[in-house]
Amino acid sequence: MTDQKQAAECAKMLQALAEPNRIRIIECLRTRSMNVTQLAQALNVEIVNVSHHLGVLRTAGLVEDVKDGRFVVYSLHPKVFHSDNNKATYLDLGWCRIEIPHN
Repeated sequence: MTDQKQAAECAKMLQALAEPNRIRIIECLRTRSMNVTQLAQALNVEIVNVSHHLGVLRTAGLVEDVKDGRFVVYSLHPKVFHSDNNKATYLDLGWCRIEIPHN
């Protein structure tokens, strides 16, 4: 049986994913790291909204950020997302693994 701490961490990640634009951000970041402006352009969403969603995803531990000059570049967190030779990306929630096929 999953312990309470592990269940809470998993629930936090699932709650962060339970928003369509956050799923779209994850999809964009599967192929390459991007900054907020690049994501906003790719998704046709206001920068402030993308920034908010990235904050939620970062707090949940799903994305990580690196300062690059005046930009912050976001990527999928390698402890949670695993790639399989560009065939699929896997989301590892600890007790289960979800395959996200590449289109």
